Amino acid sequence: MPTTLRMIVDQVIAPVPGPLGVYSEALTRALIQVAPPGCEVEGIVSSSAPADTERLESEFPGLAGLYKTTLARRELAAAWQLGLTTSPGGGMIHAPGLFAPLRRHDRTVSGDQVVVTVHDLLAWTHPESLTTASVAWHKGMLKRARKHADAVVVPTHALAERLANVADFGDRVRVIGTAPRPGLVAPSDAADVAARAARLALPPAYLVATGTLEPRKGVLDLLEALGRPGMPDIDLVVIGPSTWGELHLATVAEEAGVDPRRVHAIDTTDAADLSVILAGATAFVAPSHDEGSGTSLIEAFSLGLPVVHSDIAAYVEVAAEGGLTVPIGIGGGYTERLAAAISTVVESPTLAERLSVTASDRAHAFSWRDSAERVWQLHADL
Repeated sequence: MPTTLRMIVDQVIAPVPGPLGVYSEALTRALIQVAPPGCEVEGIVSSSAPADTERLESEFPGLAGLYKTTLARRELAAAWQLGLTTSPGGGMIHAPGLFAPLRRHDRTVSGDQVVVTVHDLLAWTHPESLTTASVAWHKGMLKRARKHADAVVVPTHALAERLANVADFGDRVRVIGTAPRPGLVAPSDAADVAARAARLALPPAYLVATGTLEPRKGVLDLLEALGRPGMPDIDLVVIGPSTWGELHLATVAEEAGVDPRRVHAIDTTDAADLSVILAGATAFVAPSHDEGSGTSLIEAFSLGLPVVHSDIAAYVEVAAEGGLTVPIGIGGGYTERLAAAISTVVESPTLAERLSVTASDRAHAFSWRDSAERVWQLHADL
């Protein structure tokens, strides 16, 4: 009788999978690939269309089975939030987020165990970035996790420390890092690169950043930095939407003194497109004020891209001096320091080359295989 790890894969087929969908897909694939002898991986998904089930089965060759609940995702999320008995059964359950059947159990008797994952604390630190319903759901599910989860996975030690200020999980917290998304590799086909660059309308030289115009993401600071007098004449590609609420990227750029024609929003999650965008950039800039993980830095590192990043704890931990750190500070001056760092990298090929080398070296510390092996070990320890 094989030992089965049951992975909740619902986010992979969500209408907007987002970063959590990427994480779920990558980790599930790796869990299947590194399953120890005598072990297997099953999937758990909410009631969904046959086409979605077929997609999951094709996405995860080697999946031992796929359990479909009787409730659709929205109803299932509400039921699990209220602690209702709707359940996909027992065994070892691993949730890539807080969407999990958290209920009273004694693993020493039944052998059942539930592990959840926390990627950020936005419901506490920046509730304005979420809907009221989403804030309530996250807070309710973390409360249930504190009572019933056998372990909680977080991507960084920085987030583990912040989580301790929100809920006391004692020694149940485990730090298991992330890695670049599947398919994010250095482009090798020159014709394909040229075709994608033309379709994406990439400029000849540019910086790249990810995120929205939400203030905590720091893109507003980045635009202000690029608009300062004496800054290099280089374009900016923002991987994300062009609008956030009533703010529009072109308008904000113009107000910051940056020619709107030099700022480009490319809202894509396609790994091949992202590979071309990142590989062709002069540098990657991560100006965020609040992140739970540093996955965006890891992806930039994986392509040998010079990285300029803020000094938030998660970035400092992930970068480990592999990038150029810019202190946010308390009394102002962040945009000036950010502008100085960017100018130095753009105008100094020697520094850019050194950062490229340290980026490639740092990228070796992250792999989905390692993350999956640590997940298997966590469940074995439990």
